[in-house]
Amino acid sequence: MTGLSGEPILEDLLRTLAPQVLGVLVRRHGQFAECEDAVQEALLEAALQWPTSGVPDSPKAWLLTVATRRLVDQWRSESARQAREERAAALEPPPGEEPSSVGDADGFAEDTLTLLFLCCHPALSAPSQLALTLRAVGGLTTAEIASAFLVPESTMGQRISRAKQGIKKAGAHFEPPEAAERQARLGVVLHVLYLIFNEGYAASSGPSMQREDLTAEAIRLTGLLRVLLPGELEVGGLLALMLLTDARRRARSLPDGMLVPLAEQDRGLWDTAQIAEGLELLSTVLGVGRPGPYQLQAAIAAVHAEAASTDQTDWPQILALYTVLEAMAPSPVVTLNRAVAVAMVEGPRAALELLDGLDMELKNWHRLDAVRGHLLEMSGELVGARECFLAAAKKTGSVQERQYLLVKAANLGQLST
Repeated sequence: MTGLSGEPILEDLLRTLAPQVLGVLVRRHGQFAECEDAVQEALLEAALQWPTSGVPDSPKAWLLTVATRRLVDQWRSESARQAREERAAALEPPPGEEPSSVGDADGFAEDTLTLLFLCCHPALSAPSQLALTLRAVGGLTTAEIASAFLVPESTMGQRISRAKQGIKKAGAHFEPPEAAERQARLGVVLHVLYLIFNEGYAASSGPSMQREDLTAEAIRLTGLLRVLLPGELEVGGLLALMLLTDARRRARSLPDGMLVPLAEQDRGLWDTAQIAEGLELLSTVLGVGRPGPYQLQAAIAAVHAEAASTDQTDWPQILALYTVLEAMAPSPVVTLNRAVAVAMVEGPRAALELLDGLDMELKNWHRLDAVRGHLLEMSGELVGARECFLAAAKKTGSVQERQYLLVKAANLGQLST
């Protein structure tokens, strides 16, 4: 056994192992819902035991063994028939023997990717596909997924439960989909990876503004998808977007955890090697054909990455890219982002007019209030800006963002008196 110091380290480890162990169980035994429940029980037992007993030498094997035994117990309790008992006995590993393939990193990678496509089964609705994948592959809690979808936690819990039952009713098997089916599911898979990355880059709740375990997992899975599907340009676009965005990570907060907005970041802290990798990747996919939404977002991130400062950023080019993106994939979030570019090119008043139509769709999202506050501040309307920052602070679940917004409001309060 090895020691373990700190709950965040344990949480990161379990989050990384959860989809890997689930992939193995579903591949071996099917029954997605039962396997997911068994994995959750194993994770709970690990969270209770490991802080005091230490992490096992092979934590994957430990989790897989415990989860398998939970399945055995469940099957035995469901029926006393001899066939079920024989099946359970055959599944239980002998004492001291680690389940096969536990240490096979490549096998786990393939299992995780197959699990990703399984969660995006066409029998499920798009929201259910996203929710289930974020839960099973991304390791997000129900509360975190609910925040990402802007719905109550109870609603999301029901959606995930229905999704697991949907997988069971569809008779889905744990195997890589055929080429045509894979293509049909790819859009949802990419969206899921995008959401996982976003939750890691800007955590919706909790004491940490960033969760490197999630951003690293999203980048890893997208990189694996890129290797397996090299001809899919949007996969490369998404990976480039992640690399270019994640390159800013060290500059996004101060040592005390205070958020630092893009305009104020020390760009000397940006990861130049990661930026170079992202730019090189983007150059191989952009211009080959009609760009997709992820390629366009990566191109916007590239313009930021290549600028020495906010003032030297090519804002007209960013505005042009957002205009194309909004026409291709319209959404209130894209419009909100375009408004920021409009403010830098045409002034804050023009940008504020764009926000007027977003109140109904984004009324519960703190960033709408934060952007409006920023634009009002640019316009010299300090009282209105302060009210917007206070409203945004009440809506965000991130401790760091709330602290930043409250400080902004306090500073504006001093200036307006």
